[in-house]
Amino acid sequence: MVDKLFFNDEHLMIRDMVRDFSESEIRPIAQELDKKEKFPKELVSKMGELGLMGIIIPEKYGGAGLDMVSFVTAIIELAQVDASVAITMAAHTSLGSIPILLLGNEKQKKTYLPKLASGKMIGAFGLTEPDAGSDAGATKTKAVWDGNNYIVNGGKIFITNAGEAGLLSFTSQVEVENKLKGIAAFVIPTNTSGLEIGPKEKKMGWRASDTRQLFFNNMKIHPEAMLGNVTDGFKTFLKTLTSGRISLAALAVGTALGAYKKALQYATEREAFGKPIYKFQSIGFKLADMATEIEAAKLMVYYAAWLKDQGIRFTKQAAMAKLFASEVAMKSTIEAIQVFGGYG
Repeated sequence: MVDKLFFNDEHLMIRDMVRDFSESEIRPIAQELDKKEKFPKELVSKMGELGLMGIIIPEKYGGAGLDMVSFVTAIIELAQVDASVAITMAAHTSLGSIPILLLGNEKQKKTYLPKLASGKMIGAFGLTEPDAGSDAGATKTKAVWDGNNYIVNGGKIFITNAGEAGLLSFTSQVEVENKLKGIAAFVIPTNTSGLEIGPKEKKMGWRASDTRQLFFNNMKIHPEAMLGNVTDGFKTFLKTLTSGRISLAALAVGTALGAYKKALQYATEREAFGKPIYKFQSIGFKLADMATEIEAAKLMVYYAAWLKDQGIRFTKQAAMAKLFASEVAMKSTIEAIQVFGGYG
């Protein structure tokens, strides 16, 4: 259904290319990466060569210049095989690159986007703090102007790609002459003096993905590091989160699809009482519900992506897609475990 509604020949080509890459390059090593909590550096390099790390970055900055539907398609295909690889690429693109696309001046774009598009530099995005995340306006990190530079103190938590990134975009309060001017966005290399990157978080899942805490200890940054300005930077920066919701929804759809396909394959091969277990209603109904809900989630995700590509407001649809797809992913993975029984 999605193919007929949203795809053109280019989208089909992207889907097939990423599907082939996922099966041939990722699946054989996915379990090992997860078990060893090993960041997929080699896969990132290969995705850069395929143009996936710069899939929505314009061609003039070294990217593929494709649309949001293409991006969603790539994420879904990757996530079916390994969500860690998918979130690495998704966070790099929707959170690490889009802030520069939206807010960066021409110098910032020319400096950073070609490196991000090639995959030779990975991007990270620092918003979440112990008391700020969904309530992004509660940011406590502060950049104080000293007349020549901003001196930043504070920290961020749960930052994807933090330990592997070469570039960090982050939000901070800005103080000038003892007066708060607002919340601004900055972009800095991760080797900036005063930036401390914490140890890799131990997680229940997505263990090949790199997630860490960041600390800003009297970090001195040049005013040219600001994305946009204090008056509109934060407002524009939040638009990044809207696109990010679409990519996370796509990640959820891919995760659900991967679980469903494995459950379906097992249910057709596993026999009990002389017949495949999918023929028992208790199993068949689970699979039918999973397939239906995944298809609905997929349609919501692609609709939000299509709206963005058409230049139509998509804030509500992105939020709805992320909510629904995330819940479908949770339900589908749990149900898949039930289908596998003791092997789950």
